[in-house]
Amino acid sequence: MSVLTVSVILLVLFVLCLCLVPRLVRSNSSLTLLWNDVLLETALDLLKGTTRPRRLLQAVSLNAVRGDPDSVVTAIDHFCTHTEWAMNVGDEKGAILDSVVMETSPSTALELGTYCGYSAVRIARLLPPATRLITVEMNPEYARVARQVIRHAGLQDKVCVLEGESADLIPKMADMFGIQTFDFVFLDHWKDRYLPDVTLLEDCGLLARGSVVLADNVICPGAPEYLNYIRSNRRFSSRFYRAHLEYTRVLDGLERSEYLGDRQGDR
Repeated sequence: MSVLTVSVILLVLFVLCLCLVPRLVRSNSSLTLLWNDVLLETALDLLKGTTRPRRLLQAVSLNAVRGDPDSVVTAIDHFCTHTEWAMNVGDEKGAILDSVVMETSPSTALELGTYCGYSAVRIARLLPPATRLITVEMNPEYARVARQVIRHAGLQDKVCVLEGESADLIPKMADMFGIQTFDFVFLDHWKDRYLPDVTLLEDCGLLARGSVVLADNVICPGAPEYLNYIRSNRRFSSRFYRAHLEYTRVLDGLERSEYLGDRQGDR
């Protein structure tokens, strides 16, 4: 078999994988995450010599109007729908996030898990004039890209990106920013950190009566221990918003939980 024949066969197989595999895995949660978040990302990183966050940033730079947050959101959604999947909250769940932010109208807001800044832009563009979003990201590359995306959206004065572990930073929030409590908290980082970080927010007195905690990806990849805690805890009143994993047909959703009272008051 000639080299040309082998090359043609490999090219055909690559095209088939690129076109057919996403269709086959679109409705299967485990396969979707394996394909998009491991196999495809690794392959594209090797082929293009760059990273997914950098490719997303390039799409924003080329297609979004500087200083226009809605244009940045649209550019990222288009990139993730038509070019390359990324683990943002996405357009469908993003609309739910928007509605909760507008309903809450927070004077203080915290996000755990910045990634490339998509949800930070969505949140910050809807905050009251005097409110600033604090967002925490442990990955330095993600944080660097997020700052550039946020700057392109013109929201650099509305968002503070902190690098580090949420467990280390949460106890320092009050001293760092002079904040007593958070009116709104968005959880979108490691799912096994949802429960310990919410209980840490409670322990540090950073949740007050009426504080709203919104958690993404509670079904896919899932946060069962968090859901069990939050739904069985009389200090929270929770509601589930059924949706789909970002840019797919896989079942997912967000859990909105309103804090009803502090631990000390319940003892």
